[in-house]
Amino acid sequence: MSTYAIGDIHGCFDELILLLDRVGFSPGRDTLLLTGDLINRGPKSLETLRWARRHEGCLRLVLGNHDLHLIATALGVGKGDSRDTIDDILKASDCPTLIDWLREMPLLLRVGDFYLVHAGLHPDWSFEVARLRAREAESILQGRFAADLLRRDVPSGLSLGEGIDRARESIACLTRLRACDAAGAMNARFIGPPRDLSPPFRPWFDWPSPRETDKTIVFGHWAALDVMIRERLIALDSGCVWNRCLSALRLEDRALFQQPSKTAASPVPPELLEKP
Repeated sequence: MSTYAIGDIHGCFDELILLLDRVGFSPGRDTLLLTGDLINRGPKSLETLRWARRHEGCLRLVLGNHDLHLIATALGVGKGDSRDTIDDILKASDCPTLIDWLREMPLLLRVGDFYLVHAGLHPDWSFEVARLRAREAESILQGRFAADLLRRDVPSGLSLGEGIDRARESIACLTRLRACDAAGAMNARFIGPPRDLSPPFRPWFDWPSPRETDKTIVFGHWAALDVMIRERLIALDSGCVWNRCLSALRLEDRALFQQPSKTAASPVPPELLEKP
């Protein structure tokens, strides 16, 4: 029995299946942990989402910003662009079922000594604080105020209510954070490698934190960071959708497996043309 953590899939379904063949994945024996962003940008978002739901008995996942974008679009509050590849999901007969299933997924997940999150954690958060903030946001996502939680067109300074405002801040950290200052203020526009950061910003994981040191954080989201394996930190977004590869890490022995991308489905951002 093995547990494999897999980085952002982004609709690269063919590479996912090839990667699972490469590791010898068995649904009745092994477990998958997915770092979020199952869909969008890649060519087979619908196939990926349907596959994940069919295999929910042997996988666990956290929501990423692109998964939330799909939910927001289905709820009528998403702001898409020409790079989106989610129309096949929105037009599918089982779209309502898939969206309802996604809305039940967590934003932060603990599996033994591992915490799975899509992007990052605020430097001031302990694991317990992060867990509570994630649960607050998940409760709203699953309820009647989900559209307010996810809408992107809220004017600056407008409050949607203390609970929703707080949950929106939590979601920003959990699904979009890469770099921040010492107070945890996020550099929302930065997507490049850490070497390109300028003061006062650092990677979120390089600031002092009250979090326990006996747990390991597994995350994705930061393609320019590529695979990074530290004692208590594992980054797994290796930019498959940007013509690089899809990565899986077997948590029991930290063996790394990678499947090269078949095609670049979207224009590659300049920041990702060279690996850090």
